[in-house]
Amino acid sequence: MNITELSWEIFSQSINDYHKTDNVDTLVINPYPKSDTFKHLLYQKNWIDTVQWHFEDIIRDININPSEALVLKRRIDASNQERTDMVEYIDSWFLDKYKNVTLAENAKINTESPAWAIDRFSILALKVYHMNEEVNRPDASEEHRAKCNEKLQILLEQKKDLSTAIEELLEDISTGKKYMKVYKQMKMYNDEELNPILRKNK
Repeated sequence: MNITELSWEIFSQSINDYHKTDNVDTLVINPYPKSDTFKHLLYQKNWIDTVQWHFEDIIRDININPSEALVLKRRIDASNQERTDMVEYIDSWFLDKYKNVTLAENAKINTESPAWAIDRFSILALKVYHMNEEVNRPDASEEHRAKCNEKLQILLEQKKDLSTAIEELLEDISTGKKYMKVYKQMKMYNDEELNPILRKNK
């Protein structure tokens, strides 16, 4: 099983596990021990994405209480930070995996790291899951289900294309044709020294 097949399998497992309760306050129970680093990270990453997907649904309720919306916005901010942290952990795993690769003389850098590509793959798994729900929604019209099925087919095509691109990138890294260069977080709005509002309120 290659990286993208494994990733999709674990993402699907995480999404299905979440929907057993379909509650953003459900505590994650990662079935993969930390010693099984890559699988543990993949599951944790997608769980964060899945919870945030539902945060984003909830906050768009036009009848939401403003004070509840503010609390939820803070939770979304924290979730975004966790998501970025997980991407960096996954990239660290890849950096370690390929640390002994000898680079070709003309090796090139990619526009994004493997983990950020896998981040998009995780979100795509969520899109496929929820679009498939719409295709099979019993209270929806035939027209709605048909339109959603058209979108689902496009998402499945995107899954195939993104899988291919990720596997080709990893192959190029493993053979020294491309190299990884990871830039650690440069987010400014969470930093008390860089965000002028937080700095003022210290």
